[in-house]
Amino acid sequence: MSLSADRPALLVLADGTSYRGWSFGATGTTIGEVVFNTGMTGYQEVLTDPSYCGQIVTFTYPELGNTGVNPDDEESQRPQVRGAIARNICKRPSNWRSSQSLPDYLTQNNIPGIYGIDTRALTRKIRMVGAMNGGISTEILDPAELLAQVQAAPSMKGLNLVPEVSTSTVYEWTETTDPHWEFSPQALGMNGETFTVVALDFGIKRNILRRLASYGCRVIVVPATTSAEEILKHNPDGIFLSNGPGDPAAVTQGVETTKQLLSSEKPMFGICLGHQILGLSLGSDTFKLKFGHRGLNQPAGLTGQVEITSQNHSFALSDDSLSSEVEITHLNLNDRTIAGLRHKSLPVFSVQYHPEASPGPHDADYIFKQFVESMREARTASKTAS
Repeated sequence: MSLSADRPALLVLADGTSYRGWSFGATGTTIGEVVFNTGMTGYQEVLTDPSYCGQIVTFTYPELGNTGVNPDDEESQRPQVRGAIARNICKRPSNWRSSQSLPDYLTQNNIPGIYGIDTRALTRKIRMVGAMNGGISTEILDPAELLAQVQAAPSMKGLNLVPEVSTSTVYEWTETTDPHWEFSPQALGMNGETFTVVALDFGIKRNILRRLASYGCRVIVVPATTSAEEILKHNPDGIFLSNGPGDPAAVTQGVETTKQLLSSEKPMFGICLGHQILGLSLGSDTFKLKFGHRGLNQPAGLTGQVEITSQNHSFALSDDSLSSEVEITHLNLNDRTIAGLRHKSLPVFSVQYHPEASPGPHDADYIFKQFVESMREARTASKTAS
């Protein structure tokens, strides 16, 4: 495509490395942690995933924007990234579902992007050196000037970004997966029981809510600051701890609330940040990964079976800090970090990946059924005891 009409843009990393390219999306300056995602599809889901709040995402797939954007594929009400980095950008999308081009969508939502740079070289840099802060600008084209702003920005380690993405009000979610897109006979085969789930929103994705609803859950979404007492007033059959951005160790209120909820002995299920917060509440520690896991093809498992999973996280639980009451159910098979755990005596479990993955894969969708079954068992045990 012709670059003649596009505005020059500059990307500078915290170590002083700079890349010159062209602007797409909004103009201006943005600063965040530069990471990379290896997915070949799903760029709109990535851009709108609240877990990417505070980050500038490099897309390793060389073509971005070919299918445009549409309201159905948004994981939240707007893009959550600080910026986007691409090799090539399509300004005239071709897809029957498209309602807008990607550059126009980012411009409308005030998200800057840069394209025309060597994203392979940038990805290798992040893999070798580690994720670091960076800045994109169309107004500051002097690398030294932009570098000064980048180096003044706070590190992701120690940063609590949940307040930026959590809901401010309680609401109920009822929308299920569109029948045309339903891929799981397990969900279609549910026997009509309804289970009330309170979802603690640390930055929840819409497709998680759809999958819970598809499996027969009445989902009440509450702000991340909601107390355990208020959560339990809803008399939930189960409690869900959502995904979200930032350093889990900095989400101290969420960890304390989860500790209190454990004493209720209600079924509890966490995904990604929710998994980390659950681990912290059970006495584990977290640490920052060198460049994180972000893509649609991360293998996870432990014995006998491998699941191909979608992952997006910068932090992981430390295996040498796990309580004896907890057991590991899944490992990331690339680097052996913890990808799933469960409590040995309580109906509590979590995973470090996205079983609801949109656009996929769907190997781990059964985990929602597992959560429903734990609530059914708890309900049966309660009726028997009474």
